[in-house]
Amino acid sequence: MLAASVLWGTTGTAATFASGVGPLAIGAVAMGLGGLLQALVAAPQIGRRAARLRGRRGTVLLGATSVAVYPLAFYSSMHLAGVAVGTVVSIGTAPLASALIERVVDGRRLTRRWMLAAALGLLGTVLLCAAETAHAADGTGQASLATTLPGIGLGLVAAATYALYSWAAHRLITRAIPSRAAMGAVFGTGALLLLPVLLATGAPLVTSWSNAAVGVYMALVPMFAGYVLFGWGLARVPASTATTLSLLEPAVAAVLAVLVVGERLPATGWTGVALVIACLAVLTTPAPAHRRSRRQLRHTAGHDSEAGVTGIADHAG
Repeated sequence: MLAASVLWGTTGTAATFASGVGPLAIGAVAMGLGGLLQALVAAPQIGRRAARLRGRRGTVLLGATSVAVYPLAFYSSMHLAGVAVGTVVSIGTAPLASALIERVVDGRRLTRRWMLAAALGLLGTVLLCAAETAHAADGTGQASLATTLPGIGLGLVAAATYALYSWAAHRLITRAIPSRAAMGAVFGTGALLLLPVLLATGAPLVTSWSNAAVGVYMALVPMFAGYVLFGWGLARVPASTATTLSLLEPAVAAVLAVLVVGERLPATGWTGVALVIACLAVLTTPAPAHRRSRRQLRHTAGHDSEAGVTGIADHAG
């Protein structure tokens, strides 16, 4: 999951090398071609699980629609409100959206560890946003309110759709569908929905070798390889934890902007990076042994109860 976030963090820097390519084209080529590649690689697994996928077609279509909307909203948000604000709204609020979905639909309770990690990550991302916004303004004033507000709105749409397709893929995986088949079905169907957008807006991608190289890179590395890793992660952690771990993305993007693009990151920004790393440390540090034992006992009791062994929980109480 963290490796996927690192790959996603390279997209902003890569996009700077594609001159004249609009946000819709960038989003469509990245998620569209990347999704088609996932579907092609996973075609044998999808074929073997076709009956199960048809039985969950509502979840597949929900995830696919979210996959199609997400990149268009995400890159448009950065285009209108700026990279810093667009990223912090889109990625920073996704864990909250995921937690809300899991709470309402699955009845999942939020742990204190998750809430602490989310608070650290959100604060760190906000500090990164403030630092990058101050640097971008550089005395020339802030972006126009007429473009910033729509950009923030699109960022919220991106956060919601990111949370939705993460939840949909996780739900398929937990219903005995392998991660490769689940991700291939969701992202492949979403890619088909993005193809008309790519055909309508993608002409600048073939006007130069550099633009074409950016498009190929975006599709192969952050989107194809990144979401393969994301699918493996979703098989092991809830969607809310996955989207919280992805808060590493804006931190990586900020560091790359300094190292590759030549931007400067003030102390506030580095503090934000440190808080994001602290968030990840809280989430990934193994729980104490006695807590794991309690969770395993509860899991075992629940499993035995479902299997027809009654009375275990009562005796344990």
